[in-house]
Amino acid sequence: MEITLIVSLVIVLALFFDFTNGFHDTANAMATPIATGALKPKVAVLLAAILNLVGAFLSTEVAKTISGGIINEGDGGVLITPELIFAGLIGAIVWNLLTWLYGLPSSSSHALFGGLIGAALVGAGVGAINFGGVLSKVIIPALAAPLTAGLVAFVATKIAYAITRRHDGKKDGRGHFRFAQIASSSLIALAHGTNDAQKTMGVITLTLVAAGTQAPGTGPQLWVIVACALAIAIGTYSGGWRIIRTLGAGLTQVKPAQGFAAETSTAATILASSHLGFALSTTQVASGSVIGSGLGRRGSSVRWRTVGRIALGWLFTLPSAAIVGALAALLAQGLGTTGVIIDAVLGLLFILFIFWRSSRNKVDHSNAINVPDVAESGYAVRIRKRGKVKPVPTETGTIPPLTPIAKSAVRSDHAARAAEQAADDAERQIRAVERAAIRTNERAARAAGDEENDK
Repeated sequence: MEITLIVSLVIVLALFFDFTNGFHDTANAMATPIATGALKPKVAVLLAAILNLVGAFLSTEVAKTISGGIINEGDGGVLITPELIFAGLIGAIVWNLLTWLYGLPSSSSHALFGGLIGAALVGAGVGAINFGGVLSKVIIPALAAPLTAGLVAFVATKIAYAITRRHDGKKDGRGHFRFAQIASSSLIALAHGTNDAQKTMGVITLTLVAAGTQAPGTGPQLWVIVACALAIAIGTYSGGWRIIRTLGAGLTQVKPAQGFAAETSTAATILASSHLGFALSTTQVASGSVIGSGLGRRGSSVRWRTVGRIALGWLFTLPSAAIVGALAALLAQGLGTTGVIIDAVLGLLFILFIFWRSSRNKVDHSNAINVPDVAESGYAVRIRKRGKVKPVPTETGTIPPLTPIAKSAVRSDHAARAAEQAADDAERQIRAVERAAIRTNERAARAAGDEENDK
């Protein structure tokens, strides 16, 4: 009876983690098309939810990595118990919700790995961890994937922006790349479902193997696949608006051609890693692509302070989740079922606190992308002479009045964008002068040739 109760609690908690993964990582696919106006916010998250659902059924290679590639198997099965898996999930969920509250696009995947590793170290010892699998399937991809995606996005942006530069100078240049952005962001959502839903499948499969109800080395059962697909889809539809704000407007000003390049690079990297069984962080890949695209567009500026915050989040994700998982494991291991129940109550209180705290500073589809970004997408924001910002209806809702600090940020951002536009104008003028010089030289050469022929 006890093992059945604990396994049931683990499955429920794993599906809740899958739900948080969905709304935490919605921004990976939909931040840039929302920022450029290619998709309305609610339409974007609905599309992402549907494609996450579909993607979850496409592969189980990553699930096998989680269920058999991170935790070692002994003579009697895996060297971890359902109680420890429960503790590891608490570590992952606590870090996921904390970073979501602050709009920090951290890695749900690394939070999961950290929680499981911390719990396993406390409850089963160092021998329970497959460090070779952690290094080859988690650590190396974590370092290589965002760098690769950023480099690809940098090159792709250089090419795409050189070809389509004239469209971004128009008031509403998004139409030229709207359908391309929709296609590329849809591919990311599909890839996210393919990669991230499988991680929860792997956790549930690991739990069933640890409980002795499933043979080691086997893949996830059909009901596990369906449940995880639905959980991540519902979470995605809930919308991670705080992180959408960070990726869509906090890292760099995203323009249509640039957004398309970033999304395509993200999707290609995630799909390739899923095929190879790498438990990749889609958040890190998406962030790397956005940064790379920002560096690739001349005149664009990357907000390095935000990049630094994200990098610190990446650095602390795995150890922080491991510490929380280890603390939860101490209770679960020492008190058995009672310890698991205490963990569950404490976890529930933390979840309620986070959602209560977030309600005091609500971020949703109407204000996820700030005023300057709405203005950039072609909708007017009227600013009175005395500096008061008048709320105006937009495609994403009514912009609320701004605080003095927000007004200062708006003015600073407008100044930065004006500088970028001035740089674009200067470059266009230089190109016009170069073309005029080339034409003059060509005419002079033809005239010289005519004189030679006359002689």
